Amino acid sequence: MDMNWSTIWSVYTVLMLTVFVGVSVWAWSGKRKQAFSAAANLPFADDPPRSDIAPAQAKESDHE
Repeated sequence: MDMNWSTIWSVYTVLMLTVFVGVSVWAWSGKRKQAFSAAANLPFADDPPRSDIAPAQAKESDHE
């Protein structure tokens, strides 16, 4: 079987385009919205309240 490089690159390009379209459809699917919303809020989950915010603001107001 004698395949030249242009045929191999053409098959590779079509394969990558198919993978890209498949991932795009999966990511924008309505079924995934709830899972992505939950994942988007993970950085904010269970954060302890910051106690260093109020003293820092008080120090700034003392310098004015």
